[in-house]
Amino acid sequence: QRTPYDKSAIMNRASTLEAVRGAAAGYAVVIQDVRGRFSSEGTFNTFVNESDDGYQSVEWVASQPWCDGKVGMYGVSYVGATQWLAAKSKPPSLVAIAPGVTASDYHEGWAWQGGAFELGFNLSWSYGALAAGNWAHLVKELGTPPISLDQLIAAKDDMNKGFRHLPMNNLPDLKGGIAPYYYDWLSHPEYDDYWKNVCIEEAHQDIGIPSFNFGGWYDIFLGGTINNYLMMRENGRTANARNGQRLLIGPWIHGGLPLNVSGEYNFGTRSNAAALDLGGLILRYYDHWLKGEDNGVADEKPVQIFVMGSNVWRYEDEWPLSRAQNTDFYLHSDGKANTLNGDGFLSVDSPGNESPDSFLYNPLDPVPTVGGPLCCDPAFMASGVYDQRRVETRSDVLVYSTSALERDTEVTGPVKLTLYASSSAIDTDFTAKLVDVAPDGYARNLTEGIIRARYRVPRKAASLIQPGEVYQYTIDLWATSNVFKKGHQIRLEISSSNFPRFDRNTNNGEPIGSAADFIAALQTVLHNNQYPSSL
Repeated sequence: QRTPYDKSAIMNRASTLEAVRGAAAGYAVVIQDVRGRFSSEGTFNTFVNESDDGYQSVEWVASQPWCDGKVGMYGVSYVGATQWLAAKSKPPSLVAIAPGVTASDYHEGWAWQGGAFELGFNLSWSYGALAAGNWAHLVKELGTPPISLDQLIAAKDDMNKGFRHLPMNNLPDLKGGIAPYYYDWLSHPEYDDYWKNVCIEEAHQDIGIPSFNFGGWYDIFLGGTINNYLMMRENGRTANARNGQRLLIGPWIHGGLPLNVSGEYNFGTRSNAAALDLGGLILRYYDHWLKGEDNGVADEKPVQIFVMGSNVWRYEDEWPLSRAQNTDFYLHSDGKANTLNGDGFLSVDSPGNESPDSFLYNPLDPVPTVGGPLCCDPAFMASGVYDQRRVETRSDVLVYSTSALERDTEVTGPVKLTLYASSSAIDTDFTAKLVDVAPDGYARNLTEGIIRARYRVPRKAASLIQPGEVYQYTIDLWATSNVFKKGHQIRLEISSSNFPRFDRNTNNGEPIGSAADFIAALQTVLHNNQYPSSL
């Protein structure tokens, strides 16, 4: 395990694969601080050194007299990134990896999503685990840091102030070498060489080892977990790499040893990673690939998912499920879909000649983040399931719901929104959220997404929009597996902000990091014969 989070910390010895258990199972377990972190010398810079350093570290382990020459890696989040980035460099002794809750692209789905800056994650991660957590090393490296640890912790404890600081690239707390990478992320909003050089998706065809991928429906890196599985299954360099991929997804938030409680919702004891024995599953996987044991791993179905609503685990032959039927739910209203008390509704019937819905997006009063796939400070952004009615009462949230379902309806697979909309601004955001509404009104969030108008075409340079012109936007809500029970409703929320998870669009087209002034935007969502917006 190559970690930026202190090899001496108990969380790194006792997370998904407990170190003593691994040793008792016959493995030598090595935990290393990555470059520039805790007891390792040098300067830490997210991602850029992990391929070469990972290669050297794996081959050093393989050269030791207690090693038989076969090395596996394990760990979650950034420790999943250190595995993929090491695999990208193709060390000959690396035989398999077990990356959990991690990404496939450190631009889209890590620092940015849909063109929006992952403000909540980026800032809380930088303040906390990356800067304050590594303070002793920073003092040694920098001499006298520009602020004291007490000042940094005070800023961390007043993070709402940091979230609202403008311009974002002028936030003083992380300057002076404390977390320079935060400003690097901000200065590279597009997929340029900065991101391409470390992107795992660019290297799947070169990676020839199997991987045990696990993630959570409420994890901030769910999209990357799925993409790593799919792209390695399709493009891995060897047959072992393609056939040896595994995907496991629970109803989990971001973390090392997932629990059965996600936010304020209990998915049941069997959903707990300990009840599942996630560490045992990884060891069994490694017994096959590292020890060569014929233990049935090669013959098992490759996908295991937790189906929410029914709250059961299920094995599958593939992802997405071949038996699933892609189904469009069209947006409808008489032009007053604002709030949960409006007239918006969803159905499989195509729209007719219907009035559009509109709302005013004011960046000074953004729609607050309420649960969802978040990281890394629950004091400011609690992850997982929370009742969404507190945001659905806002006039800047459009709400579309089906009628009460007449039978249990399972939704398992990718989710996206095709949205036809216009804005009075030259740049703006549109957000979407899929919700399961119980008969008592409890609105359980499932998955969500965002699109920034200037980046409406993925992987293309920014292109501002014409005010009043209708554009088609595709919002990727990643995926879910949920049974909407009889009597429940399928609900879609549409707005233009989800703050502080994502930065607020200033609507004026200025460079994202240096924008300092806001204007309000009048948003119009269309759903008619010509513009059939659909989920």
